[in-house]
Formats: sequence, C-alpha cells, structure tokens
Amino acid sequence: MPLPYVLLSAAVSLDGYLDDTGPERLLLSSPADFDRVDEVRASVDAILIGAGTLRADNPRLLVNSPERRAARTAAGRPEYPLKVMVSGSGDVDPAARFWHTGGAKALYTTDKGAERARALGLAADVVPLGPGLDWLPLLADLYERGVRRLMVEGGGRVHTQLLQEGLADELQLVLAPLFVGDPDAPRLFGPGAYQPGRLRLVESRRIEDVVLMRYEPTAPGAGAHATTADHHWLRLACELAELCPPSRTAFSVGAVVVAADGTELARGHSREGDDPVVHAEEAALAKIDPADPRLPSATVYSSLEPCARRASRPAPCSRLILEAGVRRVVTAWREPDTFVAGADGSGLLAAAGARVLVLPEYADRAQAPNRHLTDPATGAHP
Repeated sequence: MPLPYVLLSAAVSLDGYLDDTGPERLLLSSPADFDRVDEVRASVDAILIGAGTLRADNPRLLVNSPERRAARTAAGRPEYPLKVMVSGSGDVDPAARFWHTGGAKALYTTDKGAERARALGLAADVVPLGPGLDWLPLLADLYERGVRRLMVEGGGRVHTQLLQEGLADELQLVLAPLFVGDPDAPRLFGPGAYQPGRLRLVESRRIEDVVLMRYEPTAPGAGAHATTADHHWLRLACELAELCPPSRTAFSVGAVVVAADGTELARGHSREGDDPVVHAEEAALAKIDPADPRLPSATVYSSLEPCARRASRPAPCSRLILEAGVRRVVTAWREPDTFVAGADGSGLLAAAGARVLVLPEYADRAQAPNRHLTDPATGAHP
C-alpha cells in the first residue's frame, strides 16, 4: 500500500509546549523560521491539520511567497498545496479561514461526520472513512490523489497518533527559547505506546533565536507499510550489494538485520570474506548469537528476495531466516529465474507466517550490480 512521505512540523517551548492558554496564539518561531516553513509548504503536495488546530488557531495554511507560488505553477503544480482537515465528528466552523483561502480542500471524517459536514455546505471534498478514523486508508487515499509529500502542522493529537503508529517519516521540530510552565497548555505529544527506538538526528540548524532539529525514525515498521527506517536500511542493503565480488554464477546481494528498536544487529553481502558461495542473509545471520532475544522482532533487509532453493548449501536463506526466528523481511527485488526457475522465497516466508514487504522503487538500485546477469544483451537469461 503506497503512502505519502509524512513530515511532522511543529515549534515548541523549552518545556515542550505548543502554546499557552491565553486567548492569542503564542508565537514560538522567529520571522526567518516562518519563512522556512513557507518554503517547506511550497515543496509539499498537501498540508494537514486536525480540528483542534482549526478551532485554536483559525489558520489559512497558505504559501505566502508570490515567488514560490509562481514556481509551483511554472512546474505544473497547483498554486497552493491541497489543504486537508481531519475531524471525526465533522463539526467544524464553516466560516473558518481554512475553507475560504488557498486552493483545493479535503475533509476526512467518519460516516456520521460526513453527514454533518455536508449539511454545513463546506467548500471541500468530504471523504468518509467509515465508522471511525483510520490513518492508513486516509494516507492511502491522499496518495491516490497525487499527494507524495504531506506536511502535518498539528495539532498534538494528530502528531502523537502518526508517530505512535509508525507513519511519520520525518519530524521537523523548532525549539523556542522560552518557557510556558502551564500544565493546562497543549503539548506536542501525548502519552501512549510509541514505536520503539531513538530518532535519528539528521540536521540541527540555528535560525535567529530558535533551533531547527530534523529527525527520522530508526525503528523498522511493524506491518505492511514502509517507514523511513525501512527505506534507510534497504538503501544500505543495496549499497552492500555493490561490495560483492563479481560473479557470473550468483547474484550480488546485500543484507542487514535490524532489531525492533532500530539497532543494527549485523550486515553481510554475497561472497563475503573467504567464502565464495555465502549468501548475504546467511552472512549477516551468522554474525548474530542464535539465542539473541531480539531476533523474533527483528527485520531482515535484503536487496534481493531471500532464496527459496539453492545448490551450494542445504538450507536456503528463507529457511535460515525462519529458523533464526525473524518474521519480517523487506526487499527490493523479486528473484528472477536466472539460476532457479520458479523461486519464491517470499511465498515460503509468508507460508510460515512472516511478513514480506517489497519496495520496488529500489529495484533498479538492487539490480545495478547484477546487470551482467539479467541484461539479455550479455547472453544471460532475462
């Protein structure tokens, strides 16, 4: 199920608050940072907020720079990103500036909420999601509408849910040099069961008197959708495949085993070291203590689908993965019939209860060190 890239954007005080409890919005960002946010808005396909943010801030969510809007239209994009509202009840203020500024709008709500919202005559596409709100079908629907990058500007409940469900790909957090100190003020994140693992700091930048920190998750996803961490580790597996000694009788493959908390347990690549027939997954798993309690919740990332049959060893890599207790595999490329006809490592894994996720956007990268085997011009089997 393809989903947009989800970017969470927020500014907080030093003690972690989004706002105070006064009647006016507490401005946490600096003028230069507001311009940065405008630049980010201009780069995305949609901007999303929850109903609480609509009530508290009455935002317009516009790209303010005429030059940035002109650049969007010159590139064949709408002048403004799609504005997205999420409200389970559908009880929103039809006079809010959100509905009367910018370009296209969409309201995602429940079936009952859709009835209420349509009665309000909102200038928006009202999308019912069923009896309750579910982020996966919401994000999938946005992807179908052409949204590839989604900016989420609040509020705290929305940010919390997306992070808890492992659906956030990036967090852009601005830290403002002030304190709120009011326990009744809204915080960025609420209590709950968050995805395990530390976030990876990818950038830290001073902007006037505030600091921008950009983070990416490190923990692998738990299910059938890919997280930023999945993309990171699969890219690494593809890079490892480029380290393989060339061969005309075997594929070049890279593999990484990652714990649920984002810790790398081991990595390997085909024909690693002195073993001319070792496979990537085999090489990586051999470096881990079979009794390691992290294996059952770990993920194996392999640039090529783990093999289901092989002549060089008794156990194929799919079987080795299952015997290690791993039940999640992410790969870039299904194994062609070049050496083994009808190979189906994914089928073997799935039949044993493992989850297999294929990210075809990395297929070209995974195939690159194997072109001499798969290109018909070389004389090899296609």
